[in-house]
Amino acid sequence: MDLKEGDKVDLVIGVRTALGYTVLINQTYEGLLYANEVFSDLEEGMKTTGYVKKIREDEKIDVSLRPQGFRNVIDTDVDKVLAKLEEKGFLLLTDKSSPEAIKFHLQMSKKAFKRAIGSLYKQQKIDLQEDRIVLK
Repeated sequence: MDLKEGDKVDLVIGVRTALGYTVLINQTYEGLLYANEVFSDLEEGMKTTGYVKKIREDEKIDVSLRPQGFRNVIDTDVDKVLAKLEEKGFLLLTDKSSPEAIKFHLQMSKKAFKRAIGSLYKQQKIDLQEDRIVLK
């Protein structure tokens, strides 16, 4: 197998299963994209870019739509939150918001959202209020 964890790969989305989506990796390997890591609409036959998350001992491959590692994704998440804030000046989301609300508004996980707002707060670009986040 010429793949290793972290590799950027071409994916073709397959059928949805109880765990997630089957995928064809680089037109050669089969893999799995877990449903809890998908924050956008996917359709069977759709082509996209992904990343090898884990190659298991049984040679099954787990993939992600996002690069692995904190540094690789934090900037993308920060940019996404900042773009939404620049659009309206505020977001009616907080760290207490439901994962579903965050996914609906930003197409990201609650964990990614909290990391992004934490980073923006440390950079003093946002104010955290009781019911919203406001751009400074």
